[in-house]
Amino acid sequence: MAASLRHAICKADICHREPDFDGLLARIEQKLLTLFEIKKRNRYRAVVITGSGTAANEAILSSVVGDGAILILSNGEFGERLHKTSIIHNKHTHLIQQPWGTPFDPDQIAAYLATHRIDVVAMVHHETCSGMLNPLAAIGALTKAHGAIFVVDGVSSVGAEVVDMEGCNIAFCSSSSSKAIGSYPGLSFVIGRKKQFKKLKLHAAKTTYLNLATFYGFLKQHSQTPNTPAVPLFLALEQALTNILSDGVTNRFARIRARADQLRLGMRKLNLEFVLDEADMCAILTTVKVPPSILVRDLRDRLREKSIIIYEGKGCFAGKVFQVGNIGELSDRDIQFFLSTLRDVLLELQAEAADVVAPIRPKAINPTIPALTEPMLATLSS
Repeated sequence: MAASLRHAICKADICHREPDFDGLLARIEQKLLTLFEIKKRNRYRAVVITGSGTAANEAILSSVVGDGAILILSNGEFGERLHKTSIIHNKHTHLIQQPWGTPFDPDQIAAYLATHRIDVVAMVHHETCSGMLNPLAAIGALTKAHGAIFVVDGVSSVGAEVVDMEGCNIAFCSSSSSKAIGSYPGLSFVIGRKKQFKKLKLHAAKTTYLNLATFYGFLKQHSQTPNTPAVPLFLALEQALTNILSDGVTNRFARIRARADQLRLGMRKLNLEFVLDEADMCAILTTVKVPPSILVRDLRDRLREKSIIIYEGKGCFAGKVFQVGNIGELSDRDIQFFLSTLRDVLLELQAEAADVVAPIRPKAINPTIPALTEPMLATLSS
């Protein structure tokens, strides 16, 4: 966590019903619109919710459908969560489901929209269970062609990937203060078109705390939140957005992508394989197949002893993969330390199972790819 955020969250208290907070919320909103690089800013608003990214998603799913029909596109854990949430609030919930880590078929979606009356289409942008980055432009074009509005779960992609709300026909997008934005967890937000926010009052409320129409009303009339906000988290969020914008949105995205490329190159040199084609991966996460004879929990425990945290796979990936994230305060030295430590731990675990499997050996490296520094280039021996 950046020192500037630790300082921001400890600032002097302000009352959330005083002009100080009004100004804070207004500044956060404008910085969010800048982060999304929205050109026609007067057509969009952003509401901030005290609650995790799931709160923002439930606010959307419980508020925008009314008595209409919603189609959930799911190819992972969080698409499944969208579906479970939607069926609680919307009796006309439809589902197109693909196996985890499988791209959507645009022709299948187009055919479904052509034969069903769908008012809203919802999709997760980045599925963290696999690392899959789903296509916004293609799905947005389909929804527009069939007269539906498009809502996007951007909880783990916003702050690292381009989300073109204007170009991709996105009516509402959710995200959170943590993940790629890099602040403390506990806040989420919804950015949406004004004309779509205004339509929410036509729908009967299905929740109290998470009613988007109420949030929009308080924002528009009072520059306030309808419920008591977690003020220190708002202060930290503003600082995190300030840090991103001071850096430059394009520069930030490029740096995160470069970290991912460096990590992936290093892991390919260890002969590790990925679950997805790299063209389908988000810039913040890599899902890696566990080598034969190595248990992911052993790999996780050995790396934790070196102060390195990886995630185990879930669901159909449990026991088969591990995940490496590359957001936050990471330096080139941190990445090199991870890669060299990963190599050493894999060799240790391999040696313990030497009578079962052959050792890990690096693949031949394309000479056109720049070499990494020592010790990552050390040849692995049996």
